[in-house]
Amino acid sequence: MNNTTFKGIIAYPITPFDQNGQVDTPLFKTLTERLIQSGAHGIAPLGSTGVLPYLRDEEKEAVTTAAIAQVNGRVPVLVGVSNLTTERTIYHARFAEKAGATAVMIIPMSYWKLTEDEIFHHYEQVASQLSIPIMAYNNPATGGIDMSPALLKRLLRIPNVTMIKESSGDIQRMHFLRSALGEETAFYNGSNPLALGAFAAGASGWCTAAFNLIPALNQQLYDAVCNNDLATARTVFYQQFELLQFIVAKGLPAAIQAGLKIQGIESGYLRSPLQPLTEADYQQLSEILARVN
Repeated sequence: MNNTTFKGIIAYPITPFDQNGQVDTPLFKTLTERLIQSGAHGIAPLGSTGVLPYLRDEEKEAVTTAAIAQVNGRVPVLVGVSNLTTERTIYHARFAEKAGATAVMIIPMSYWKLTEDEIFHHYEQVASQLSIPIMAYNNPATGGIDMSPALLKRLLRIPNVTMIKESSGDIQRMHFLRSALGEETAFYNGSNPLALGAFAAGASGWCTAAFNLIPALNQQLYDAVCNNDLATARTVFYQQFELLQFIVAKGLPAAIQAGLKIQGIESGYLRSPLQPLTEADYQQLSEILARVN
């Protein structure tokens, strides 16, 4: 099983809704196509940007199917399948595999804080039902659980778990992961403001929603890193740093939806309880995008 199927910029499309609060599948496919045409190396529907927790099962299936159909094999597809229960996670993971996903991404979600043994058992059970790779996703800000480097290393004993996405915001942890996991294990940056540091630590790729708004700059950063051109990488990174900080601080779905709108790109609506940016935040984002572009 190839643990470096994904390399480079993995773009996260938003899940747009229509005025009636229903998933706008045609618009989702249009926005996904735009990411592909902009040069994304992979597409990751149903991540935090895709508001996975706010979707019904049938909506998750529709988004999964639409993404895979639109991509049509041109780039790898990483589908978010996380759920509170192991049974539902298995259900969505198997659906994604059958639909043609390249791999699935799983973050442990829980009302009660899970033990490390419970988390390991969760991944182990899901993996036993799949033949495609799993990316273990650590994001304590959204999942409420911070998986230690030791636990992440333990998860890699499970044959299907071949990739790690690290979004804790701790750059030292990324350096530790590279030294602890070895060169053969792929790990990915999920913390936008740490993109440059993560690449320096040896990240195989950058999982980012920012590609919706500044694809050229994201790509230039990755190209500079690949060419070992640190001076260019620094320059390009700090051109986008203010925007990367903003979209994380204001919430990825709302910030990306607004940013697309500012750029004249139809982006649909949000689903309550998520709300559009305030007028002041919208104006600030407009000014940031004007400076970046």
